[in-house]
Amino acid sequence: MAGVKSEPTRILVLGGGYVGLYTAYGLQKMLRANEASVTVVDPQPHMTYAPFLPEAAAGAIEPRHVVVPLRRVLKRCHVLTARVTKIEHERKAVTVEAADGHVEQLNYDVLVVALGAVARILPIPGLVEEGIAFKTIGEAIYLRNHVMTKLDEAASTLDPEQRKRLLTFTVVGGGFAGIEALAELEDMTRFAVENYYPNLKVEDIRWVLVEAAGRILPEVRETLGVYTVEQLEKRGIEVYLSTAAKSFENGHVVLSDGTEFDTDTIIWTAGVKANPVLATSDLPLDKRGRVEATAAMQVVGHPDVWTAGDNAAVPDLSRTEQDPTATCPPNAQHAVRQARLLSKNIIKVIRGGKPKDYYHKNLGAVASLGLHKGVADALNLKIKGFPAWLFHRAYHLKAMPTWNRKIRILFDWMLGGLFRREVISLGQINNPREEFDRLSKS
Repeated sequence: MAGVKSEPTRILVLGGGYVGLYTAYGLQKMLRANEASVTVVDPQPHMTYAPFLPEAAAGAIEPRHVVVPLRRVLKRCHVLTARVTKIEHERKAVTVEAADGHVEQLNYDVLVVALGAVARILPIPGLVEEGIAFKTIGEAIYLRNHVMTKLDEAASTLDPEQRKRLLTFTVVGGGFAGIEALAELEDMTRFAVENYYPNLKVEDIRWVLVEAAGRILPEVRETLGVYTVEQLEKRGIEVYLSTAAKSFENGHVVLSDGTEFDTDTIIWTAGVKANPVLATSDLPLDKRGRVEATAAMQVVGHPDVWTAGDNAAVPDLSRTEQDPTATCPPNAQHAVRQARLLSKNIIKVIRGGKPKDYYHKNLGAVASLGLHKGVADALNLKIKGFPAWLFHRAYHLKAMPTWNRKIRILFDWMLGGLFRREVISLGQINNPREEFDRLSKS
């Protein structure tokens, strides 16, 4: 008499970023027929490769090429476009709000928590009303059109004070996201004014960087941070270190050192925090709101729950001798490597094996400072200028998921080298109904 076939293991992956995509992709390659089902839940139908957002915002890369469609890559998984609203592991249930607004409950046998991080919003007057975050492809596209629209408006106005406000751009946050966004966008505005706006001068453009800490780029050695500040200041960018933002009300910026100025552009990149959904879950969290994990990326006390990436406190075994409490920093380098091991660990446990601990010694960090400029602190080497910029592009092109996207980005760079970058404003994208509404009232 034939035995009764057991039901496939239900694997639920929360999040479609680095960890969610790579974990699900690894699972679909290794799972046997009917061994398990994999469901991926994310509010967006794509994974965004965040290190390329600055180049997408500056017109060096087509924005669609820095996102990876989940359904195209995860053909053997079920992809649900929805937002996670509640995690109840005791009931092995997750509540989600789908794209059409309906709420449903998903049950699971194995859970992967890969919700990532969100922008950290501080209680600064005017921030919510005036600030523009820089974590999604939508924000990158919006920012590019916004900045170019400000150039158009500045070239059209007859009011010198209004022109000054329009051409003042402020970036808050001196980490990788802030520095790369600032450098790429400053490059773009400089190129645009030099070539397409004869009634504007490069000297009219004012870029301001505000950082509360005493240095920028904490991920690289301090000498490279100092070098980066020097390079930015040579380009006319104002850098305020050890300076906090006090107010942004109505675009009037007030800094802790007493500096005040008006601007129509405030780019907020001052840190991230773990997804707030975790705070209401019944999973163990550390003091920073991240899910506590073992070195094998299982949630502490819950071997059927796994986690990695920005929302996870995974012990950094390469540093625990110096600091027993060290956890892996929230960057793409760790997230991608964690996810590749995570999928293998899940398979091992499903098949009765033991998971392997995650160990990766940080290879360093690279940052682009605009076209042909960069800094790198990698493999115990300090690299500056053009070589660092090449290293930055090569590393991230290698890390970009799928050959489809790698080739498209490579062609974007080649075409940009031949015909120069696109700097046209598509401001109507930000409010596509404006013209229709105006005509309906005429």
